[in-house]
Amino acid sequence: MNSIILKAGRQKSLLRKHPWIFSGAIADVQGKPVAGETMQVRDASGKVIALAAWSPASQMRGRVWSFDPEVSIDPEFFRNRLQAAFARRAALGLGLHSDAALRLFFSESDGLPGLIIDRYAGVLVCQFLSAGAEYWRPSILEILQQQFPGLAIYDRSDVEVREKEGLPKRSEHVAGKEPGDRISITENGMKFLVDIRHGHKTGFYLDQRDNRLKIQQYAKDRDVLNCFSYTGAFAVAACAGGARSVMNIDSSATVLGIAKENLQLNNLDVSTCEFLEANVFEQLRAYRRQQKQFDLIVLDPPKLIESKEALTRGARAYKDMNMQAFALLRPGGMLMTFSCSGLLDTQLFQKIVADAALDAGRQGRIVERLGQSADHPVALNFPEAEYLKGFCVQVD
Repeated sequence: MNSIILKAGRQKSLLRKHPWIFSGAIADVQGKPVAGETMQVRDASGKVIALAAWSPASQMRGRVWSFDPEVSIDPEFFRNRLQAAFARRAALGLGLHSDAALRLFFSESDGLPGLIIDRYAGVLVCQFLSAGAEYWRPSILEILQQQFPGLAIYDRSDVEVREKEGLPKRSEHVAGKEPGDRISITENGMKFLVDIRHGHKTGFYLDQRDNRLKIQQYAKDRDVLNCFSYTGAFAVAACAGGARSVMNIDSSATVLGIAKENLQLNNLDVSTCEFLEANVFEQLRAYRRQQKQFDLIVLDPPKLIESKEALTRGARAYKDMNMQAFALLRPGGMLMTFSCSGLLDTQLFQKIVADAALDAGRQGRIVERLGQSADHPVALNFPEAEYLKGFCVQVD
């Protein structure tokens, strides 16, 4: 088997079971491996300490499949990893009904770097995001068809990260009956329409499941501003919780249309909602000039920090939107603010939010810390999986 030889001292993270091997840690490569091929990982003394997938186009040259050098990386290995992840979610009571929606497999946290599998009722949506996951794609798809007979499978491997792996983007129906344009799912008693072909991520923000219940809890008799509203999941939760009004802002008229459909699907009063196609940053400033006020504001922007080079610019954007939001809250109001930028840690995000309140002349208290739902677990050896962080802040 071909081998990755590490530089002296660069095995420390692997001994702590962290699954990434960067190019700078590699002293030599023995053999002529192809992209995705399984390789032995050896320390400077030559001892095999892991088995990893090779990714020659990426700065992350290796992603570890197993820290047991005696394991065979074969279809049965993938079957076992997949079944173990499915069993963990079943033990948590997730996805037990036919129209459920949940993340069935979460990449490194479930032991297969670069693989995402989401279920939307009768459809599985997959993303193969690394050279190793792509190499084993045929086997993984075969296992899924055996494990979930009758379910359709759709591949949404159309994200930018594949280009860093030297892989082309891909979006296609793979198996089973081809799904329609909208898939209906049920979450916490609420129904939503999901566009798996063109929607963000794999079609829906499954990681916000628990936080939508929080919105429902806090929304009663409040005027709600739902920023970056996408298909209106927070709006549905707010209306279900008895919100007095909900203003939804998004830059896409298409998703705002789906948001309206989602409210109607749940037999909620659409007349209490407004849908505004606008730039959130500009609209927050306009509302401030108009001295508009709300009781509950949700800030759930897309990822604003894609690289370390973008950290400063992204931090400024987070501060600006939070500052504007603080200025729009009535006394006693609530700000539910999120960041899904993995490179922005929780401590720094809290500092940004605190500075935003200070600049807006407001006092606030964190009453709840928010994160991703249980189907997006964080492996103890892989803290990077904890990408979604949020605060529920009550202001004076």
